[in-house]
Amino acid sequence: MNYSGIKKYDIANGPGVRVSLFVSGCRHHCEGCFNPETWDFNYGNVYTPEVEAEILEACAPDYITGLSLLGGEPMEPENQPFVLELLRKFKARFPEKTVWCYSGYLLDEHLLAGKLGPAEITKEILSYLDVLVDGEFHIKEKDLSLRFRGSCNQRVIRVKESIANNEIVHWNDEEGLYEPNK
Repeated sequence: MNYSGIKKYDIANGPGVRVSLFVSGCRHHCEGCFNPETWDFNYGNVYTPEVEAEILEACAPDYITGLSLLGGEPMEPENQPFVLELLRKFKARFPEKTVWCYSGYLLDEHLLAGKLGPAEITKEILSYLDVLVDGEFHIKEKDLSLRFRGSCNQRVIRVKESIANNEIVHWNDEEGLYEPNK
């Protein structure tokens, strides 16, 4: 897997101060994408064990609320094994911190339906996610007033609650900082 960047103090991609990993590779090619260079799976730098260690170390300070995964597309089958390994280590080390993931793939139609690579890998990744912002970016539905998403078709979803209830449970912006075990 390649990645295009790491933000160690990100306040735009989830609540609080977060560490954000921008992976490379995306098949959606959304018109108006803010990161079109990341569509190329070979763009950026090679993701290595040293990079993973750097990300985990950046997550250690108490003021870091959690980890956000963006792209590109973190849920592309080629990226999932690397994302999964990072999430296993992150949650083992920081069980109290949250994981947000941004994906053009829909939770119910694509991810839970097992339509992307090995279903067991996708399912395990979902088990580590607290919030998923799903749906492709639609330039015609762009809304700069939305928090943590770019177009009004995108959903901000509480993953664990949605899976447990077998229906989409939306994250409420008024909740403030999301607590993973609520």
